[in-house]
Amino acid sequence: MQLTGKQARYLRGLGHHLKPIVMIGKEEVNDAVITAMDEALEIHELIKVKLQEGCLSDRKVVAEKLSTATGAAVAQILGKSILLFRQSTEQKIALPKS
Repeated sequence: MQLTGKQARYLRGLGHHLKPIVMIGKEEVNDAVITAMDEALEIHELIKVKLQEGCLSDRKVVAEKLSTATGAAVAQILGKSILLFRQSTEQKIALPKS
């Protein structure tokens, strides 16, 4: 899924106040993390992921792995936080048109 600039800005505004739902530590990206993220994305659509000190991988590499594994779009990578979006079947968040 690709986001336009306008859609990414909109999602960053919505995600600013969110608390991280998934934490990635020394285990890094594994099946348990992907399963947890899949469930969280289905429920919330927009989630924040936090990279902890134990995670040695680059944040962009982790974002790419999570995005590919869950079918989500990366709305933002800021510091040790990653904001991911995937439309659920209920479509709680209406994205602006390009």
